Amino acid sequence: MTDPIAQLKSFQPQKKFFVGIDSDGCVFDTMEIKHKECFIPNIIKHWGLQAVSKYAREAAEFVNLYSKERGINRWPALIRAFDLLRERPEVQARGVEIPQADAIRQFIASGEALGNDNLRKRAEMTGDATLKRGLAWSVGVNDTIADMVKNVPPFPYVRESLIRLAGQADCLVVSQTPTEALQREWQEHDIAKYARLICGQEMGTKTEHIRVAADGRYEPGRMLMIGDAPGDLKAARANHALFYPINPGEEDKSWKRFHDEAIDKFFSGTYTADYEKALIEEFDRHLPELPPWKR
Repeated sequence: MTDPIAQLKSFQPQKKFFVGIDSDGCVFDTMEIKHKECFIPNIIKHWGLQAVSKYAREAAEFVNLYSKERGINRWPALIRAFDLLRERPEVQARGVEIPQADAIRQFIASGEALGNDNLRKRAEMTGDATLKRGLAWSVGVNDTIADMVKNVPPFPYVRESLIRLAGQADCLVVSQTPTEALQREWQEHDIAKYARLICGQEMGTKTEHIRVAADGRYEPGRMLMIGDAPGDLKAARANHALFYPINPGEEDKSWKRFHDEAIDKFFSGTYTADYEKALIEEFDRHLPELPPWKR
């Protein structure tokens, strides 16, 4: 069986700079359609939450779109949505049992790459009903995305930025989306040619993607992560990389600033700590910690 991270392990620099780029919500305006039309309807369907669909939707939207947990892997996001849902008095009043999903919590804690292949192996090995249910949900999500998410181009200034980056930097797609979906979307819009490698959830976490591909291979100040979620900032920090945020709700403005200003600062060595700090403080204000019903 092919090692899913073999390409990462064999990655060799070709340029002096490294840039990791998230995809959903960062390069493509797909977060809203994927979660509201694909993930959440499948959560309600596969996990039996029809009686509390309004609250299930609110919880999942907060976790995946409007909070500091935005952009996390689908499995921890699912568990977090369940936990928020379980706490709500409105849900408790309806007597609906929210899944505890202990087997999925164990899968998350296992350290394995959190993709469908590993979950399928675990489900087949254990015969666990919750894992089988989780797999049916996850496959359903992927099928719905493949059917629904089409003709969504990159944000303005993404293509122009990628062209400029690719001239001096090794660019990697660093994402927790399944690799097949990433490849389909990047190829559909003819921007895959600007990425040296497209790394999805089967290849590990975002932190692992950057570490395996770039650790010790680029000089300080010559590594950058572009992302729209706190997990992207965390991956950058774990690998001593700079961070450029794409602010949720202001993606067009963020990419224009990157194209017009930040690229030159990065390549010229003037992407200072103060400049980055101001960007991150602005980014942080876009994503609250508490959901609206707890504020």
